[in-house]
Amino acid sequence: MIQIYHNPRCGKSRSCVTFLQEKNEEFEVISYLSNVPSAEELQQLLLKLNLSPLELVRTKEKIWIEKYKDQTLNDEQIIQALADNPILIERPIVVKDGIAIIGRDLEKVANFLE
Repeated sequence: MIQIYHNPRCGKSRSCVTFLQEKNEEFEVISYLSNVPSAEELQQLLLKLNLSPLELVRTKEKIWIEKYKDQTLNDEQIIQALADNPILIERPIVVKDGIAIIGRDLEKVANFLE
């Protein structure tokens, strides 16, 4: 089943959910701000995304700029920052068949689901 890591306050995330609904796809919504993934779960998600931890960070978020931007962090520390501050996680993330993408571009999501 398709999963979407969703932030209902994010327009791109809402658009992706609407897109999946319009395509009549069955999917599970993971509200990652209230059901925060652990560092281990984030590591697994990064493997599915084939991204480095920093590539999953919303580096323009105020929390990142104030707390982390000027620090030299290793991957483990970045993952922990994401677990401690899930608002920093790029969204939406669409997972299907053990592979994941960041679904900000709906055309990319459509191609991913084919």
